[in-house]
Amino acid sequence: MANAARYYGTGRRKKSIARVYLVPGTGTITINKRPIDEYFGLETLKVIVRQPLVATDTDGKFDIKVNVKGGGYTGQAGAIRHGVARALLEADADFRPVLKKAGYLTRDPRMKERKKYGLKAARRAPQFSKR
Repeated sequence: MANAARYYGTGRRKKSIARVYLVPGTGTITINKRPIDEYFGLETLKVIVRQPLVATDTDGKFDIKVNVKGGGYTGQAGAIRHGVARALLEADADFRPVLKKAGYLTRDPRMKERKKYGLKAARRAPQFSKR
């Protein structure tokens, strides 16, 4: 039997894509089948993931299961935050003003700039010498 109260949200940031599932529970967060404390070493990244829950006073009311791939740890944390916010919106539409005001529903559009021809990187020019 499928669990009726299961909410889903997709979060993205830079190259990271997070698939987030919210189930009513005790507040455990599992990322790629590992606990959050084991997956993220930095405390700031754990705080980023929990921000939408804290903003909506639902910290400890949902178990969160996340599949995340691509990018680095910071990008993944941002993607998870985006996914959690979207899943909370699916759980209760009344959270929308709070999440929107905090900026958790907005997809961060900043991406890596492409390398241009004639340059060593996106904007880095070859070293200049008069002679």
